[in-house]
Amino acid sequence: MKFTDFGLNDALLDALYYMNFEEATEIQDKAIPLILEGKDVIGCAQTGTGKTAAFVLPILNHISESDKGGVQTLILCPTRELAIQIDHQIQGLAYFAQATCHPVYGGGDGVAWDQEAKALKGGADIIIATPGRLLSHMEQGNVDFSEVKHLILDEADRMLDIGFYDDIIRIIKTLPSKRQSLMFSATMASKIRNLAKEILNNPEEISVAISKPADGVTQQVYLAHEDQKIGLTQHLLKDKEGFNSIIIFCSTKRKVEQLTRKLAQRNYSVQGMSSDYEQDAREKALSAFKAGRTRIMVATDVMSRGIDIKGIDLVVNYDVPNDAEDYVHRIGRTARAKTEGMAITYVCSEDMYKFTKIERLIERDFEKLSPPEHLGEGPEWNAGAKSQGFRGRSGVPSRSGGSVSSNGRPQRGFRGGDQRHSGKGKPGKTGSAS
Repeated sequence: MKFTDFGLNDALLDALYYMNFEEATEIQDKAIPLILEGKDVIGCAQTGTGKTAAFVLPILNHISESDKGGVQTLILCPTRELAIQIDHQIQGLAYFAQATCHPVYGGGDGVAWDQEAKALKGGADIIIATPGRLLSHMEQGNVDFSEVKHLILDEADRMLDIGFYDDIIRIIKTLPSKRQSLMFSATMASKIRNLAKEILNNPEEISVAISKPADGVTQQVYLAHEDQKIGLTQHLLKDKEGFNSIIIFCSTKRKVEQLTRKLAQRNYSVQGMSSDYEQDAREKALSAFKAGRTRIMVATDVMSRGIDIKGIDLVVNYDVPNDAEDYVHRIGRTARAKTEGMAITYVCSEDMYKFTKIERLIERDFEKLSPPEHLGEGPEWNAGAKSQGFRGRSGVPSRSGGSVSSNGRPQRGFRGGDQRHSGKGKPGKTGSAS
């Protein structure tokens, strides 16, 4: 469906024209008409499907045709990075719609706090906020939400994972009861449906099937014990000299620090990134990585979704992600825009069951590679194994094989990315979970 078919006003159509967007993505096709009608919506769509524009366009359409002042739309999201990215997307469109927006997130100084307070008291049409920072402002009496007509929860599943449920409910209780509420999530777990029952009114449910990894991603899987992973990483990097931009995802902040330290000792250009880092440090680290000044980024899931970094050559899943969908998000950092890239995943005994879920999701049965001989034998593949804690080495050789390239379909249309992690607290203070 073309954007000209939705009945959007001329100002937004002009914006889309200048941005060279013509065809809507599937989530936009399904969501925009419902939101324009004023219905509550619960949408299931992953990063990269264009879901941000799916709610931004109709909301801007409403605002541009309204004569009301004050904050009309509140967008809650789990992380500072996502708040910034949504703000950037809105800014490009809001100029044409003569609407204003302001992001509210932790990590800023006193000047940023004052600017946020001004916006929250009615100085912006749209507020994009992380829950912790917004609550800090609410406690200081800096918020006027009396004119809010639209509430959007973006990446609701991540907000619940981080532990923002109580904060979300506290915030929503301060909003006008007569409003349109939208909730978007990458998964539709029971906790998401329960939250939807609390805050949505007879919602329309829309869902977009998760995309398969892009054609250009060559995927490899290594069976490795936990104590083999650092050595395996160092071994694999030896023949990747032509790979200039590498992301390694770890499950814990401790592993991020450990691996970063080991690679730095080998003189690799490497930077760690997790919620233990202050916001300014995270921003500088990300900027250096984007600019190519840092070759390897070792990170927790703070970077697994939506950060738009072009030219990623290699993604390494040091640990299997807990959710199968996150595997697609993680390796989606590479092979963008029809380029080629590589994704390597380490699977230990405790993660085999989780990895079988990934194989089912993307409809691939991967061959399993063994670690190099000098690291010893890896665990034996057991698709039915479930995590029972670390047991050490199995002493049984794994079966080896080649790599697999996926056959997913590239998406088209207006897309944006999302990110993860927020600062929580008053000006100059940060805090979040990885």
